[in-house]
Amino acid sequence: MTNHQRGVTLWFTGLSGAGKTTIRMALEQKLRNRGLKLEVLDGDIVRQNLTKGLGFSKEDRDENIRRIGFVSNLLTRNGVMVMVSAISPYRDIRDEVRNRIGDFVEIYVNAPLEICEKRDVKGLYKRARAGEIKQFTGIDDPYEHPLNPDIECRTDLESLDESAEKVLKYLEEKGYVPAPANASA
Repeated sequence: MTNHQRGVTLWFTGLSGAGKTTIRMALEQKLRNRGLKLEVLDGDIVRQNLTKGLGFSKEDRDENIRRIGFVSNLLTRNGVMVMVSAISPYRDIRDEVRNRIGDFVEIYVNAPLEICEKRDVKGLYKRARAGEIKQFTGIDDPYEHPLNPDIECRTDLESLDESAEKVLKYLEEKGYVPAPANASA
């Protein structure tokens, strides 16, 4: 491996339970196996640390995404591949972050709301439907799906490996990740 790596932010967006973190983790393992420098910014972990104190109003959600975007930009411009898994429900702020970073891949992790609710291991959708959680994305707060994502992973129709491979192939095609030496075999 060469010492030079092209930085990029991989932005996984989608409803809670769509599979953002699951795909990110599978892809992360494949990339680490290739010796690439990676940093992971998971929405839940960032909220506990970098953006603690922010609520779930549109303004606070936008600020949360701006802060994640700021850190992503710093890392990306220093040759690090940044993997962000955050709901990031609003299109305008995702576009703002994309424009700031430049080397940005928007990955829309798409699954129907009904599927996301069935996968809800934390019980968040159930609590939102019961009125215990307000401003929950997909229930009483909107999710604005990307109009032209770089990659769309349909987790209700694709296997985990198919989704991870789709992202990996895109990164190889765009020159962010070198293709394996035995790719033609």
